Amino acid sequence: MTYELRVIPDCPNSIAALELFRRALAAESTGADIRVVELSNEEQAESLNFHGSPSFIAGDRDVFPSTAAPALTCRVYQTEAGLAGLPSQKDLQAALRSAPRTS
Repeated sequence: MTYELRVIPDCPNSIAALELFRRALAAESTGADIRVVELSNEEQAESLNFHGSPSFIAGDRDVFPSTAAPALTCRVYQTEAGLAGLPSQKDLQAALRSAPRTS
């Protein structure tokens, strides 16, 4: 399975999101590489069905599906503590476990 972290330039959560993604994959015994993709225009957002930065992608699918229109924007996640710029590690791991398995 391939993994991507999709972000926008100057996203305040990019570095923390990459570390979180690494920890979540390690906890799930997945030592996969993570490709970081920086989107810089609305055309890219539309073509990649991007719903905000950061987005966690497994096998070309956002592990936190959204019904919002694609946009070059910051993203918020619902956590036990309320809205946040990152999901909890627990929620990310659960989303990764639920992601369809592709190569």
